Amino acid sequence: MAVARRFGTTRRTATALLAGTIGLLSPLALTVPAGAQEAPADGYFAAPPPVDMDKLIPDERRPDKKYKPSKACVQRSTLGQNIVLKNRPWGQEYLQISKAQEIVEAATGSVGGGVRVAVIDTGVTRHPWFQNRLESGGEYVATPSKGQPDGLEDCDGHGTEVAGIIGAKPDNPEVGFIGVAPDVTIRSYRQLSENYEPDTSTATPPASSTTGGAPSSSTTPPTGSNTAPPPSGGGNGSEGDGTSPGQTNGGRQLEKAGTAGTLKTLAEIIRGIADRNEADVINMSVDNCRPANGSITTGEQQVQAAVHYAASKNIVIVAAAGNATDTCPQNDQPDARKPKTIVTPPWFADDVLSVGAIEGETGSVAPFSVHGPWVGVAAPGTKIISLDPAEGSDSLANLTFENGDKASEIQGTSFAAPYVAGLAALVKAKYKQLDAKGIINRIKETAQHPAAPGGRDNFVGYGVIDPVAALTQVLPSEVGNQAPMPAPQLAQLPPANDHNSAPVIVALAGTAGGVVALLITLFVMHTIRRNRPAGNTSPRR
Repeated sequence: MAVARRFGTTRRTATALLAGTIGLLSPLALTVPAGAQEAPADGYFAAPPPVDMDKLIPDERRPDKKYKPSKACVQRSTLGQNIVLKNRPWGQEYLQISKAQEIVEAATGSVGGGVRVAVIDTGVTRHPWFQNRLESGGEYVATPSKGQPDGLEDCDGHGTEVAGIIGAKPDNPEVGFIGVAPDVTIRSYRQLSENYEPDTSTATPPASSTTGGAPSSSTTPPTGSNTAPPPSGGGNGSEGDGTSPGQTNGGRQLEKAGTAGTLKTLAEIIRGIADRNEADVINMSVDNCRPANGSITTGEQQVQAAVHYAASKNIVIVAAAGNATDTCPQNDQPDARKPKTIVTPPWFADDVLSVGAIEGETGSVAPFSVHGPWVGVAAPGTKIISLDPAEGSDSLANLTFENGDKASEIQGTSFAAPYVAGLAALVKAKYKQLDAKGIINRIKETAQHPAAPGGRDNFVGYGVIDPVAALTQVLPSEVGNQAPMPAPQLAQLPPANDHNSAPVIVALAGTAGGVVALLITLFVMHTIRRNRPAGNTSPRR
């Protein structure tokens, strides 16, 4: 007993000391800033700082510096020009684009008619499958050739393919490819180019016989050919680069040394589009990728303010999530709050719908698609078929050429983003009452959510888009945050028969009979016991 009591006393004493220690430390824990409690050791954060609207800059509507051509512009292949790509891209089939288009056309009479999509990219070539729906937006790289509208020359071949996924409308019934929203108006802004470089001289750039002012070269391998690669020996890339016209890793990087395109002009264009009411949807398949170091640059602040401003003006802003490369490492660290890489504009997820890429018909995450807490949704980004971006072409492309004569498939998050921008245009056309946040919310809520907490992860965000669901599903968030109430279902029971008293009579009769039988039994037992002789106490044998 003494041992037990001593044990009990010791346990109570330890408990009291533990409680006192917790009580002593609790006030101290409350005084530690919340951010400091969760701060990783290296101080890197996934979320950007608050928007600084003092960094919102006006649109000067011109290049921020002088650039000159450094590489030949994209050209058509000299091989197999009679080949016609008739197959429908797997991405269209996977997303059931044709069914989504039927839904919108039945409801509105067109497939995105009246909706305007701004494409901020390397420019857009006037391909005949845009019909008269391609408009000049602005030129931020170089002075266009004589008679060439601003933004309507694509020396790199990137912007045309992006715009084709959004709004191309083939005139050949044998072709399976079609843009997601083939009746939208495309407005092109040439904001960057890897075929131009800063001009540090005061001399006038040499005259050129090719569109866009780039030096002509018959041996330069074309981007976007639909055939096998041309003979080797081509390419006139700048010294030290070794990249001929093409799409290295499927994307275009801002602030890249020796190229045209800065975060500053991107911010200007976004601000200008909002001020002049030039678009309902903005597609940006351009990125700036840098190491995460816990800071934010002036250019990033300018873009952050611009996208916030445009979103407040009811514009849907879509951006490619970015492609992992040697200079843009994948965010494969265990803690998503401590990214190795920051990608702008996707970083500003409060105002930008960032799009990751999936590959093949299986729908798995593409290995090049940069992960991060800012990823919103995902769409097909491999085995891309789109418009041939070469000047004067009226066909399609499914290959691009890199590093001289190396042919590769067109891929990248750059081409996943326009699938989402096209869907945003369709949702805008069908649900005219929705604002920009409502359109983005509808796309997110109807996506094929991954099996993760909250229905999102850092690979595909809220999941692969589902255009048919986005155009048909009733969302609780659009009906007062409550699920639709089902119509009351009346029970099909036979009518009550209140005039038949037979069941009541039978029940009462049975009860009365039982009571009478009980009384008789009690009376008999009482009589027998009363008449038994009192002296009969002998034991039984």
